[in-house]
Amino acid sequence: METISQTAFARPVHDALDGDSFATLLGKWARRLGDEVAVTFLDYRTSPDGRAVSLTWRELDDRVSAVAAHLGTLAAPGERAAVLATQSADYVVAFLGALRAGLVAVPLFAPNLPGHAGRLAATLTDCAPQVVLTTADLTGEVGGFLATHDVDAALVAVDTLPPVTGEHEWHRPAPDEPAYLQYTSGSTRSPAGVVLTHHNVLSNARQCCAAYGAESGTTSTISWLPLFHDMGLILGIGAPMFGGLTSVLMDPLAFLERPGRWLRALSASPGGISAAPNFAYAYSASRVTDDEKSYLELSRVVSLINGSEPVLPATIAKFQAAFGECGLRPEVHRASYGLAEATVLVSVTDAGTPSRQVTFDRGRLAEGFAVPAPSGTTLVSCGRPVDQRIRIVDPNGEPVADGEVGEIRVSGPNVGQGYWGRPEASTFRNGWLATGDLGVWFEGELYMTGRLKDLVIVDGRNHYPQDIEQTVEAHPAVRPHSAAAFAIPHDEGEVAVVVLEQAKNSDGEVAVGELRAAVSAEHGLRLHDVVVLSPGEVPRTSSGKISRALCRKSYLDGRWAR
Repeated sequence: METISQTAFARPVHDALDGDSFATLLGKWARRLGDEVAVTFLDYRTSPDGRAVSLTWRELDDRVSAVAAHLGTLAAPGERAAVLATQSADYVVAFLGALRAGLVAVPLFAPNLPGHAGRLAATLTDCAPQVVLTTADLTGEVGGFLATHDVDAALVAVDTLPPVTGEHEWHRPAPDEPAYLQYTSGSTRSPAGVVLTHHNVLSNARQCCAAYGAESGTTSTISWLPLFHDMGLILGIGAPMFGGLTSVLMDPLAFLERPGRWLRALSASPGGISAAPNFAYAYSASRVTDDEKSYLELSRVVSLINGSEPVLPATIAKFQAAFGECGLRPEVHRASYGLAEATVLVSVTDAGTPSRQVTFDRGRLAEGFAVPAPSGTTLVSCGRPVDQRIRIVDPNGEPVADGEVGEIRVSGPNVGQGYWGRPEASTFRNGWLATGDLGVWFEGELYMTGRLKDLVIVDGRNHYPQDIEQTVEAHPAVRPHSAAAFAIPHDEGEVAVVVLEQAKNSDGEVAVGELRAAVSAEHGLRLHDVVVLSPGEVPRTSSGKISRALCRKSYLDGRWAR
């Protein structure tokens, strides 16, 4: 099967033009929009009410020029500039300043992000930056980290640079020049930097603006996603620079502390467009109080993108039930599929209609065939590809028939060029990106079923981990959105393990027998081990998602040995 999106998306004013970048487009919007607000950061670190720190298009353009001018004295076009800063308007300045100077930006994070020091050190070793961009309050900490890990790079605090005077000729990149490296664990054990050209990222920003209904002057993006993540960067910086949209940002921790802050920002922003992983919608529905809801007006929301992990029907229903009274319309929910190797967006459901849901026979789905049934596994459609192509292929790379499960492969102008310094990587093949994700094309839409590397295969039978996790989390002794199911090697072959957090005021150990019985009855699967942890102990990613890979590693390392 091969398909091209049949939805006719209107194209915005700009296309991926020669010599353009997010930084050059910033200059165009600065001349056109001037004193209108370009970016606002809601700072909950210094104010409980979220002090708004805003930059107009002209102010942002001036500050980006100041960074670019200084970088021109430190590095040559094509060298790497790593951004080690916290979520802020300064992060936007640093990233765009690197692009304007013709450097290859590497969006990363400050060393104070808990549990990620090793990953940061490995990433810096891999990309070998000539310069590191940060802010004045972090120079001591960042400088110490660079020295400790023998990173020889100039350190620049972007919030201390003087304004530029006079006229300057900024670098105008060729479309195939790298714009930035998007680091992702991908299918590798160590961080790998996806090489994304200016053509790649401008193309995907155009695709996002068109698919999500973004228009300059009438829509704005609202995001708590980390700016060093693929979706966080395109939603918070890329799409706004391409489409002339106002960007409203907050720190991920501000969302996790009080998810109502995200919805308050959506409520205050006309024509809001936002995105989050599936867990964030369920988390918001559970944690936002009735008092907080009384301040929400969500009827003007344009699109809420749900992606980066399996979209659960129960989550969509729970979120809509919680906030329908605040004016939220069901059709703004947009299930999506994407990955860093394709910049971010690959497919999304149509605007104006609720995402389609289909229940498939669980046994047949595990065998590789999507067969509708009255009960089983319900999947939410990820829609159709946006100005790109999708293939579903078998293990030999041959296209399969509609209704058959296989690996998702993608081809389009947004697909990256491979991994930095790893020409041997086989993810990019003959113009097609092998995603490592499993999916099925059913009645004209894409349904993602899981990841190849996460598939639990026991006694020759396939089990999707999210199905096992949903069964486990249905027990009242298990904390919602806390379970991780994975397979490990054993003398008797691959065996299944579940790690979970017990709910407050409950004893998860007492429920282990019931959980084993439920998984056995529902999936025909015997669990080798069930590990019960306290709330907050299951490893998560920097955006709050459960990390099966980290759970598996911790288990094999004996971290939870009893």
